[in-house]
Amino acid sequence: MVKDECKMLLDALNKVSACYRHLVICAGGTSDSQNLREELKKTRRKAQVLAVANKNKLITILKDKTISKDDRAEFERLWVLFSTCMEVLEIDMRRALELGQEFPLNVPTKHLIQTGMIGGTSAVAARAMNVQNMNYEEGNNIDIVDLTDLEQEINEVGEMIYEMEMKVNVLQWTVEAKQGPGSELKSTASAGVSSLAVMSVSGGGNDKLCDTSKVFAGAMFSAVLIIAIALAVCIVKFA
Repeated sequence: MVKDECKMLLDALNKVSACYRHLVICAGGTSDSQNLREELKKTRRKAQVLAVANKNKLITILKDKTISKDDRAEFERLWVLFSTCMEVLEIDMRRALELGQEFPLNVPTKHLIQTGMIGGTSAVAARAMNVQNMNYEEGNNIDIVDLTDLEQEINEVGEMIYEMEMKVNVLQWTVEAKQGPGSELKSTASAGVSSLAVMSVSGGGNDKLCDTSKVFAGAMFSAVLIIAIALAVCIVKFA
């Protein structure tokens, strides 16, 4: 079905965009490398291919006046999800551009940041590209050519978002969600209550520990005082 195909395309775009965000976080850190920059390039370009496929499919459907009201509501919901995903992708691409300019690899001008993240990123990139192993190309112009291409691709994504807004008039605040308000926060709220309970229990244990420490310190002080008095009496008696 067309609806299932649209959902599959959107799920694929979400997965690749999430992998791209994970890779962007590593840029400028100690795990940054030539391979990471190439992974970023391949991942963002796959995201753009999926974005074009999503856009063409959804625009064609939403401009069709013959679809039912229920189907239109579902496709509008997918359109809102797609639009949000594109906005997030554009933000991450801009962040990657800024980090690439701040931390060039061939002529380093700044020390890489100790972010605490270690290890390679090839597994994340391979998942985004849907391959077993990543193949890397040799090249030393990643700081110039790739950043120039990235800047151009950011403009293209921005133009795509503008084109989407012009061709399909779907107001995000008019699209009804399939779940009730706050339903996605129930698990978070439960976790928060559990955390508060743990904190409360931990706090009680700390109070008991503090009380025990005070009693022990008082006993030690009393013992020292008694010994000091006894020594003073002995000195006076045998003086």
